[in-house]
Amino acid sequence: MNPGGLPDTLRAERQGSVAALSLARPAKRNALSDETVLGIERFFETLEDDVRAVVLDAEGDHFCSGLDLSEMRERNTYSGIAHSRMWHRVFDRIEHGRVPVIAALKGAVIGGGLELAAAAHIRVAEESTFYALPEGTRGIFVGGGGSVRVPRLIGVARMTDMMLTGRRYGAADGAAVGFSQYVVPTGAGRKTALEVAAQIAVVAPQTVFAVLNVLPRIATSSENEAYLMESLMAAIAQGTDDAKERMRAFLDGRAAKVPGR
Repeated sequence: MNPGGLPDTLRAERQGSVAALSLARPAKRNALSDETVLGIERFFETLEDDVRAVVLDAEGDHFCSGLDLSEMRERNTYSGIAHSRMWHRVFDRIEHGRVPVIAALKGAVIGGGLELAAAAHIRVAEESTFYALPEGTRGIFVGGGGSVRVPRLIGVARMTDMMLTGRRYGAADGAAVGFSQYVVPTGAGRKTALEVAAQIAVVAPQTVFAVLNVLPRIATSSENEAYLMESLMAAIAQGTDDAKERMRAFLDGRAAKVPGR
């Protein structure tokens, strides 16, 4: 086990206000064992209060080849439901946690690996990245939240195509349909993800809360409810002492310029 109680299949480190969690099972293309998934949960449960963003990446040439299929050969229906719900719980902690998560992708991002990546808030894909959902060819179905999160990124029809035909997307066409927000040269994924995380780390906490917790709910609400939530969140955010000081700094010419990407 690593410090903090993480399994040997994970590595964690800090760079200032940014934490990085790496999948560390390269010989298995970072396939997700139950031990690894529960270790991810522990990492986010015990995240230090002063961490403002997290980078999720992987050792070796591949981000993640999905579920470790060797662990499901003897699983019955009931235990299969419990296992799926465990993944839901862990990945919900990523998506609905207090800090933005930036995934640095490369090589295989398939099956459960794609489900993990989809739980992050921003995805940086190296040019080597490819996406696939091979569950259909194996007679199984996604169980880690993929049927909910992946269609939000690319739409139901594209996910249907991937699952029924085995279609793959590369880094460029994957970005075009919504899998990632950045495409970078092979080898530059972690560096870029850390740079994005450092930019995010200085964003006001009330804005981070609104973006991570309110914006997704606005997107799935009726128009009337969405406008009301927007008004309420805007009023809450601008009423904080932090927002007032940031506005004073801007109006007084003391605010730093916002870097672009």
